Amino acid sequence: MTTIRLPTAARPFTVLGIDPGVTESADAYRATGGYAAATAPDELLAHLAASGLRGRGGAGFPAAVKLRSVRDRGGAPVVVANGEEGEPGSAKDRWLLRARPHLVLDGLARAAAVTGAVRGYVYLSDPAAGDSVRRALAEHPQALPVEVVETARTYVAGEETAVVRRIDGGPALPAAKPPRPYEKGVGGAPTLVANVETLARIALTAARPDLRRSIAHDTLVTLSGGPAAEPVLTEVPYGVPLRSLAARHGVPDATGALMGGLFGGLVDADALDLPLEPGALAAAGTALGCGAIRFLAPGDCPVAAAADAVGHLAAESAQQCGVCVSGTAAVGNALYALATGTAGPDTTDRLHRWSQTLPGRGACGLLDAAAGLGGSLLRAFPRLVRSHLAAPCPVCAATRPGDGRHRLTVAVPEVAAPSVPSSSFSPSPAPTPVPSRASMPAPSPSPAEPELKGTP
Repeated sequence: MTTIRLPTAARPFTVLGIDPGVTESADAYRATGGYAAATAPDELLAHLAASGLRGRGGAGFPAAVKLRSVRDRGGAPVVVANGEEGEPGSAKDRWLLRARPHLVLDGLARAAAVTGAVRGYVYLSDPAAGDSVRRALAEHPQALPVEVVETARTYVAGEETAVVRRIDGGPALPAAKPPRPYEKGVGGAPTLVANVETLARIALTAARPDLRRSIAHDTLVTLSGGPAAEPVLTEVPYGVPLRSLAARHGVPDATGALMGGLFGGLVDADALDLPLEPGALAAAGTALGCGAIRFLAPGDCPVAAAADAVGHLAAESAQQCGVCVSGTAAVGNALYALATGTAGPDTTDRLHRWSQTLPGRGACGLLDAAAGLGGSLLRAFPRLVRSHLAAPCPVCAATRPGDGRHRLTVAVPEVAAPSVPSSSFSPSPAPTPVPSRASMPAPSPSPAEPELKGTP
């Protein structure tokens, strides 16, 4: 079971909030400043740009740039809260929709006001999350028309063009690009597809722009791995060393990690001195991605971990790009051969070549992740790979690497219903208007932001 760990100094303006094990009601959310219309759209966009908020869906694209790109296309834009969580090691998005749906819906309304959107969608695959969002919409009707769209959970279903196709009534499969959704998305309109955690941080920034930097530089992480440690969902500030996270997770002697879900690849023990910060991780050849980190304990074999991860990707392939089907299978077969002691002498050469030539050739990032995993194994653990060529690995033999579905998947933390029903069920209050760009008041200077510290 995945547990939730609050920062040592709990504070209300975090995504985890103060009671993450209970679904937040509309009354509770409004009591902490939610749905207030104080920060106007253009002012909010300026705060988001100044804060450096990056998207939390995996790519880490600057949120303000994405909002501005949709706004500047004109027309009648659409905004989408993307809660489809395909990474097996991540639980944050499903938890967020189950526990804090009003925070996401508030962020969606703010994004709509910034972009000029006329309708919105919440896109998800988790039935419990869908029920929670629908209850939240009934508690607090939105000025923006919002529809919940459900899909089957797959690795590729959350890719932004797959999101658009599914909302438009098609399959949740990636499409060729260009055009990208900000150019031509749902119904042909410019579309913002934003991760639900990103939208949550937009809502928090609108409520407390004076805390914009700490809001933008905190992030949800799902930690797993280790022989005894249960998976943990927590919120940490950028800059926390990976080694510190490993120790607090119960793996103080970690030998490496599988980073960013499956997209960040493998890193060795030396890389655990890196800070949890997107730029520093990217410079080191890895990624924060969706914030899922699986630590490797001394008894784990990185070759088996890589084989599991690529096996999972191969099983999740959309089967619509020939190069992805064949390329992911080839990488998976090579890693499986290494793990089972049947690899030939040219296996590492082929893995290295594929890591260089396959990325960018599929319609989505699945092939990139598979190729990157093979390449990261060679870079991070070259001596270990050579030992697997020389003789079978007893750890891999005991592990029986396969598609990794059970070993890599983490459960969503339990979320209870509110202990006191929200009074907004009967009757429902009028929707709180979010100021449009046309009715924006003059911005007022924000007080200096206090430096906030947090630990997982």
